[in-house]
Amino acid sequence: MDVLYERVAGLDVHKETVVACVRIMADGKARRECRTFAATTEQLTELRAWLEECRCTHVAMEATGVYWIPVFRIVDEGGFELILANAAHIKNVPGRKTDMNDAMWLADLLACGLIKASFIPNEEIQELRALTRTRKQLVREQTRHVQRIDKTMAEANIKLSSVLSDIMGASGRRIIEAMIAGVRQPKQLAELAGKQIKATPKELYDALHGRLTDHHRFLLELHLKQRDSLDETIRKIDLEIDQRIARTHAEVGGSQVPFRALIDLVSTVPGVSLVAAPAILSEIGPDMSRFPTAGHLVAWAGLCPGQNESAGKRKSSRLRKGAPWLKTMLVQCAWAAKRKKDSYYRAQFFRLQSRRGPQKAICAVAASILTAIYNILKDGVEHHDLGGSYFDRRPVELKANHLVARLKKLGFTVQLQPIAETA
Repeated sequence: MDVLYERVAGLDVHKETVVACVRIMADGKARRECRTFAATTEQLTELRAWLEECRCTHVAMEATGVYWIPVFRIVDEGGFELILANAAHIKNVPGRKTDMNDAMWLADLLACGLIKASFIPNEEIQELRALTRTRKQLVREQTRHVQRIDKTMAEANIKLSSVLSDIMGASGRRIIEAMIAGVRQPKQLAELAGKQIKATPKELYDALHGRLTDHHRFLLELHLKQRDSLDETIRKIDLEIDQRIARTHAEVGGSQVPFRALIDLVSTVPGVSLVAAPAILSEIGPDMSRFPTAGHLVAWAGLCPGQNESAGKRKSSRLRKGAPWLKTMLVQCAWAAKRKKDSYYRAQFFRLQSRRGPQKAICAVAASILTAIYNILKDGVEHHDLGGSYFDRRPVELKANHLVARLKKLGFTVQLQPIAETA
């Protein structure tokens, strides 16, 4: 195999050590030298100096948890191209795995140009990404505490979630706080519900008629305090995100664009809120030139079917893992877009749901939203909704071909004959 780079290095990163292998081509032969460095700042600085001394032009390292981040930032200050490789793309032969072999394998792959670089945004976007991911983790933990509150009430035979759609709403919170304060009479608890509640007084009474003990009250107070504490932390993160967005600029097409302007453009897509837009932008980056087409971005996100073919037979092709933080956020946006009346995404969901099921339909809507975001960022324009009647406005030939294809799947032979026009 042809060697593209004569002086390269591979780094096998661990929590406490970094194993480095320098590969140099001389007189048609590859000469390798391996060293082990501690993962301290001083030792990583020595590693960078050694790579510069060896005159390496390209350095590859494997993405290992979060341990690669400090290594990447320190080594990246050297005068060479640093490549972060996806661990799933560079697996070595099983049974021959050592730290030294991994570093040598990385160097060999890099020398032949067989490592594809992962997308690494600049430090400002990385910090924003860390904040949005932390916010999502806290929201998940907050949801778990709400579920624990509902479970505690269920143990006391109190069915509050059966009569209230949101037990953390104004009515639900008043009722829960009254329970914690010691109120056990279902009639008194039912009177705390707002007038907008659809449940009848009898339904409220039956749902709140249980056996609430001091043990249940203690658990309710504990989980409610944890939930409120997380709510305060989330507000602090939202404030920090807003401040960072206000002072962050992104390079798009060679020019600096305020990050806030890009968020405003992305949030014009139905279902994409001002909370979801920064999370999506921090995951994909503001510059779409790294993706040749929208399909490449959708595939990178893991929202298109995988390929699994052998001996001419196509097997089950589920969605790849892709970018898990991005995918889950887009699916949430898709569910929100599906609820908007007279929108293309709502029409797309119901059109696919009848044939493919709700899960595949919502993934298709998420892929459409990501495609729209790609074009918005690439062209710098606002979103234009095609409308809920888009599929009905398509040419007659396309609709006819679609119906013919469905009839053929049912085992019928179809021949179309246009109706003769009457004079």
